[in-house]
Amino acid sequence: MNTRFLPIGIQDFEKLRNGNYLYVDKTPLIYELSQSSTPYFLSRPRRFGKSLLLSTFEAYFLGKKELFSGLAMEQLEHDWTQFPVIKISFGMGSYESSEQFTSMLDFILKLNEEQYDIQKTSENLAIQLGNLISELHKKTGKQVVILIDEYDKPILDALYSEYEEQNREILRNFYSPLKDFDRYIRFLFITGITKVSHINIFSGLNQLNDISLVKRYSSLCGISETELNEYFSAEIAALADEQELSIDETKKKLAEMYDGYHFTHNVEGVYNPFCLLKCFYSTDFGSYWFESGTPSFLVKTLQNQPLSLVNVINGRKAKEDQFKNYDPDSKNMLPVIYQSGYLTIKDFEKTSRLYTLDFPNREIEEGFLTVVLKKFVNVVDDDLGLAIENMCAALRAGETDKVLSFIQAAIADLPTVVKKEMCENYYESVTHLLFRLSGYRVVSELQSVAGRSDVVVSANDNVYIFELKMDRNRAFDDVAAEALAQIDDNGYASRFVVSGKKMHKVALVFSSDAKGLLGWKENRE
Repeated sequence: MNTRFLPIGIQDFEKLRNGNYLYVDKTPLIYELSQSSTPYFLSRPRRFGKSLLLSTFEAYFLGKKELFSGLAMEQLEHDWTQFPVIKISFGMGSYESSEQFTSMLDFILKLNEEQYDIQKTSENLAIQLGNLISELHKKTGKQVVILIDEYDKPILDALYSEYEEQNREILRNFYSPLKDFDRYIRFLFITGITKVSHINIFSGLNQLNDISLVKRYSSLCGISETELNEYFSAEIAALADEQELSIDETKKKLAEMYDGYHFTHNVEGVYNPFCLLKCFYSTDFGSYWFESGTPSFLVKTLQNQPLSLVNVINGRKAKEDQFKNYDPDSKNMLPVIYQSGYLTIKDFEKTSRLYTLDFPNREIEEGFLTVVLKKFVNVVDDDLGLAIENMCAALRAGETDKVLSFIQAAIADLPTVVKKEMCENYYESVTHLLFRLSGYRVVSELQSVAGRSDVVVSANDNVYIFELKMDRNRAFDDVAAEALAQIDDNGYASRFVVSGKKMHKVALVFSSDAKGLLGWKENRE
């Protein structure tokens, strides 16, 4: 049994160090960043250690040298200087109304004022912050360090509600002193999940340095492959023993389940630290990402923009500005899904500067598809896992009718979030997602938004080639014959001939009147 203390859920650096928890040393990068007065911004998904990172900065700037004993910082820093630190964290509150938001802001400022015995001089939140900065500088004679954690939570909590714009305006006003009192600020570091564009919340910070996609800081949060091998050999050995696997097999399984995050191109993969630590603690390859729940803003985004799911998750190619900045007024859901950690950078074409985005690992893929399907199919939540298992068994056995009967039942009625005129894209998306969740290899060739895509599923000794068609008030037999002819005419099956597997060519005919899957016709080889 592993007896080392693993810092699962520990977000306070002092607690971690005094409690003898294992710490993956990030202090070389922390020291490097701390040497300039440039304001920094870092976007990372939840459960990646952003709060612990800020807590480490806080301990460093407060001059708590003893906490860094044995770490790289001990050798790097020779002149330990204590600075006043203002910590603003929105992680502990809920901000679904502007009243909740302003109340929490007042509470956060009060905590900082009491810590340094600063008198409150105004009810205006921006004036309060400005007074806190200037009075701290006056009182200590030193510049002020400001650490802002989860800056975007008040916006994301209120997403698509009447309070969203109000919360944005409150933030704009609140942060305005950061520009006016810049001469008093020694260091400013801001973290969040999303990089919100066009809103100009930090409009005064013209030099805000976004390091979210900077190669040097790709592993500032999370655990790299190198760090895994350096710090966790004992945990890997214990896991291997429990699972009756070799060390190499265990590492391969760990990578498949929890690795795969790339926050820029051509860098070492990063593991989600929460999931990795939970796996080591439990000595089991479980799905831990969703233990702490699904971000509400992701669910809201999927509900409000239900049409482009396949295009988003099917190995999507995109320019940097298409996924780097989130615009609440845009219909582009890609930044939300990427910045939430459900997609990551898998490839980069230098000439065209096109990125390929896809799921980082199997745990995230299964979790995301399950979240999506629960919103868009007619399967009771508790029955979804069993239904997928039954579909997988039918795919393995070559029982096409059983497979498609499940899909027919799952999309019998159009969800209320999908309008009738949007049903083509809905049918295409959900059919693809159901097959993707099976765990078998799925290849889709999406030719247009009209649903003209073939889906190829390879399951053990069977290969299924599905052609999706809308009936458009035509006879079922005519539409099905056209779909089967298209499979042959386009040579979809030719690439699988040498495999020796049983070939299933299947036409799926959907209702253009939102009545679901009307039926199917199969040719076998």
